Amino acid sequence: MSAIKLQIEGMHCQACVARVKRALERVPDIRIHEVQVGSAEIEAIDPAAAIAAVTGAGYPAIRA
Repeated sequence: MSAIKLQIEGMHCQACVARVKRALERVPDIRIHEVQVGSAEIEAIDPAAAIAAVTGAGYPAIRA
């Protein structure tokens, strides 16, 4: 697994943080270290799947 940091747009409150965290929890083989407004630190076998999950939840994400 590789550690990555995601820059996430559109997160403005704790409800957004919870929504992103739930989306990440659905991705297999991922370990979430921290999700906060605007970013997330995770470990993932497939970082592209994590980015797709966050983007699919309505928050555009890129690798920071």
